[in-house]
Amino acid sequence: MATITALNKLVIVGVGLIGGSFALALRKAGLVKHITGVGRSQANMQRAIELGVIDEIATDIASALNGADLVFLAMPVGQTASTLEKIAPHLHANTLVTDAGSTKQDVIAAARHHLSMQNRHHFVPGHPIAGAEHSGVQAAQADLYAHKHVILTPLPETSMAAVERVQQLWQACHAQVSLMPPDEHDRVLAATSHLPHILAFTLMNHLNHSTDDPESLLRFAGSGFRDFTRIASSSPEMWRDICLANREALLTQIEAYQTELNSLRELLKKNDADALEQAFSQARDIREGWLKKKTKD
Repeated sequence: MATITALNKLVIVGVGLIGGSFALALRKAGLVKHITGVGRSQANMQRAIELGVIDEIATDIASALNGADLVFLAMPVGQTASTLEKIAPHLHANTLVTDAGSTKQDVIAAARHHLSMQNRHHFVPGHPIAGAEHSGVQAAQADLYAHKHVILTPLPETSMAAVERVQQLWQACHAQVSLMPPDEHDRVLAATSHLPHILAFTLMNHLNHSTDDPESLLRFAGSGFRDFTRIASSSPEMWRDICLANREALLTQIEAYQTELNSLRELLKKNDADALEQAFSQARDIREGWLKKKTKD
């Protein structure tokens, strides 16, 4: 990898798991000299200082962005438009801006509305496909992005120099970077990330509503249930915003999934053992093939 110039000043908006991990990874790589944090919770920001994730808590947006080389937007996607509106008047002409939102078409629409052409020239929408069910800066870790995928969805007017710079920084976090059209990103993530979270949340609610004593029922839940529902411990605010931002693609996935459930229900009604085994075998083979390829990658 070519030598990468360190950032003199990195601004993290939303110093939680994602933003904090990006800061720690770049600090570990020796690629940032000063990190300023912007956030809503003073307690979380103070904890970020104590943990060495950031060097400074911003007192206001103008001072935070003064001299910034890169602004990393890591707050819930529902706050993207208002955040871009707030930072737009204070962005320097050459300040890079990138984000970590799990949806991209809405982020790009907000950027087109609030950022000048000059600033859009340096705007690189992105999405690190990494995370955990826990949130807050205390969950941040320097190796969160190691061997994980990061998708960049640049605008037509985004400069290649900006894309390459952001790509280099993610690669310094040991991430695997890919470029993708934003509509394709949203379709793919609706199926592989957003739908699974919906299912995990819904299963927990289903069990709670299906009995007068859910604690008694859950007492006998095993490791399979725990693994399947792990992501139901994720931030409700964050996933509310993601689902609403990508609702059209997600609705399509929910309807397709419902069709699969209906097919399975019919097999059960018919007591069709052979067809059930075939369906389960197909699913197992698909998953094992995916895991083998993932190991090779």
